[in-house]
Amino acid sequence: MTVKIVPYNEDWPAEFQEIAQVLRRSLGDSAQRIDHIGSTSVPGLAAKDVIDIQITVAKYDGRLVEDLIRLGYTQSGDVWNDHVPPLFGGSETEWEKLYFHAPQKQRRTHTHVRVMGRANQRYALLFRDYLRRHPATAEAYAELKRRLANNLAEPDTYPDVKDPAVDLIYFAAEYWANATNWQPGPSDA
Repeated sequence: MTVKIVPYNEDWPAEFQEIAQVLRRSLGDSAQRIDHIGSTSVPGLAAKDVIDIQITVAKYDGRLVEDLIRLGYTQSGDVWNDHVPPLFGGSETEWEKLYFHAPQKQRRTHTHVRVMGRANQRYALLFRDYLRRHPATAEAYAELKRRLANNLAEPDTYPDVKDPAVDLIYFAAEYWANATNWQPGPSDA
């Protein structure tokens, strides 16, 4: 797997909206939120050309999985948990998720299904909002990703090397969230 970081693409938000509208119509009330997350959701941030989508649910439910499969999504059998930041004191269930690959005729996405209020659901929204409000941090993060993509001897280790750096940003974001009383805004779709 080669990791390629590309400059920010102004079309990413519209591409997300197009996909999110299909998801919203198909999933209905099963999806409490559908959000554009990850680097492609941060204006100006260089990223892999993969749109990350977070579908927030009240609980994991077979109907949602069936609806996604009916849309052509395929569930990844090897991703069941997110990376856990150091010294996290809560339950491992706070980091559980379902993960899906896009239908064949759709642009490449990573679709994460997480439970409302769990640590990993909040993490994705806080990380995005923090980078949106801190462009210097976003640019430093982009440079880290470019250097990792260009210099890792084994590209499959990209997430393993990147995760601790993401945690550093997340810890700063938590401090910022507490200082500003941050709350996630409305759903993106």
